[in-house]
Amino acid sequence: MNTNIDGLNINYIDEGSGPLLVMLHGWGSNIDLFAGVISFAKKSYHVVAMDMPGFGKSDEPAEPMNVDAYVDFVQKFLKKLYPEDKEVIFLGHSMGGRIIIKLASGINEGRIKADFTIPKIILTDSAGIIPVKTEAQKKRTKRYHFYKNFIEKSGILKIDPDALNKLQKKFGSADYAAASPVMRKSLVMAVNEDCVPYMPSVTQPVLLIWGDKDTATPLSDGQQMEKLMPEAGLAVINGVGHYSFLENPYLYNRILGSFLKIAD
Repeated sequence: MNTNIDGLNINYIDEGSGPLLVMLHGWGSNIDLFAGVISFAKKSYHVVAMDMPGFGKSDEPAEPMNVDAYVDFVQKFLKKLYPEDKEVIFLGHSMGGRIIIKLASGINEGRIKADFTIPKIILTDSAGIIPVKTEAQKKRTKRYHFYKNFIEKSGILKIDPDALNKLQKKFGSADYAAASPVMRKSLVMAVNEDCVPYMPSVTQPVLLIWGDKDTATPLSDGQQMEKLMPEAGLAVINGVGHYSFLENPYLYNRILGSFLKIAD
């Protein structure tokens, strides 16, 4: 299905009936990865998931989007398509979780005026905590800035206008290297926003589902979120990584089903 939000063509899925459950995917991902979770949840819920701007089959934004811009996008999407739904349950993976944390805390604190309330939240291997850099990472960052400064001041750009772009690809993450210039800027803004200050304001019941082998958003992040969010509970799936819902769908759905009371 498709809709238009702020001039962008947005691809989304709408299945099932019941209370509205909205799923937000992670960085570099898309709604197709939620297929198994959607198939399970739609037995008891009206499930909606959208490819956010710059991902999947949705259009890329003309300008970089920070977390607040994605929060605003989600609100506009819901207001346009589901204005009658006054309660919305959210499930977010990775960056999708970061967006939900910012949205829920904003509504709870009164910073965000929304047409709906959020009764429950599910965060799966969620982003939101800025990792502490290792010494090796600090040295790598230092080398990057050294080479960047050299390229900018040496006149190399006149010979090779793409030199900075090549450097950024070399030193950046796989997600960064794969992204367009607009989405790279979006990624930098997203990963550098610390959501820890907002977590105590997420007072809804929150189910945290984490893979104990997750290296992108390690289990320690989930443990910290459990401490900071007043009504959060952490469920750990052993032997899986950042995509716990794909790596052990049976156990993931059992945990989710218990929290949302989804019939088997």
